Amino acid sequence: MSLLKEKPRTEREKVEQRREEVLAQGRKFKYPMQYAKHKLMVNTVLVAIAAIVVMIVVGWAMLYKIQDTGDMLYRVTQVIPVPVAKVAGEQVRYSDYLMIYRSNLLTTEQQGGQLGGEEDDNIVRERCKEAALRSAIEYAYAMKLGKEMGIEVSNEEIDEAFDEHRNVGGVERSEESFLKIVRDNFGMNRTEYRRMLYLTLMKAKVTQAVDDDAREMAEKVEKLIQEKDGDMLAVIEGLGDAVEYQETGQLVDNLNVDGGRSEMAAKLDVGQVSERFLSTNGDGYYYVKLVEKTDTQVSHASIKIRFTKFSEMVEELYQDGEVEEYITVGLDEVLPQGEVDAGE
Repeated sequence: MSLLKEKPRTEREKVEQRREEVLAQGRKFKYPMQYAKHKLMVNTVLVAIAAIVVMIVVGWAMLYKIQDTGDMLYRVTQVIPVPVAKVAGEQVRYSDYLMIYRSNLLTTEQQGGQLGGEEDDNIVRERCKEAALRSAIEYAYAMKLGKEMGIEVSNEEIDEAFDEHRNVGGVERSEESFLKIVRDNFGMNRTEYRRMLYLTLMKAKVTQAVDDDAREMAEKVEKLIQEKDGDMLAVIEGLGDAVEYQETGQLVDNLNVDGGRSEMAAKLDVGQVSERFLSTNGDGYYYVKLVEKTDTQVSHASIKIRFTKFSEMVEELYQDGEVEEYITVGLDEVLPQGEVDAGE
């Protein structure tokens, strides 16, 4: 028998003991739940990161290896400005390349119809890719030069070009009907078509700005036109390949698609020579002489001074290794080297 008797516990002590027992039981559930929540959050973050990495890897493979040109990847590149190439340190937007490629391919298929063979189809696609990539690179370089030279293309200029195209041929079309024509023939919506107009206008402005030789030749031609009393053939004597001479030889429509020459000729009197003006596609200067006209038709002769400097600058970039393409396109992708050489 113990000599010391256990002191009886008070009611308060009993309550405290019971409280500790209850809390101890609760701790068994509390801390494992905290651990489980922490682990769940970590796992969720890791899964999300893994999913993003997988999406990036798959997207990279689809764009740069498989070179998917479908709608989904195209829309992704419109949201995420991934590059397809680099020119003189300027990134070339993949979305611009795909926009041009898809439009060119649709136009080619509509004009040429079905070629009748998978190999022919692949050749057409690779040629369209090659041309689209070159165009996208040139547009990107033009935008780079435009920034450096302070050249801009305003929304008003794009609106004006849009309306000119909408009313081409003298037919006033609604915007809705015009956009249907654009969609059916070029596969573009309104935003894409305006983007294309922006790129075209910027390149035309830059091409004109950098070509001092063309401007000097145009001034020389203008003086010769005055000296030769408008005799276009006499003007071009001795100028060589720097100028191009053309004449319709017959009456053509006032709105003939010829760089704006027929439209300009319709504003002249017979025998009159126009002032210098820029071709509608921005590739050179024109002087036009009206030979004959009716209410709706004209016959004219013209001298063109083609812009060459910008193209030469781009070629130099290729030669100097200043153009880096992130995808491989062209006939090498679909034909053995021997067949490519033979075909060329």
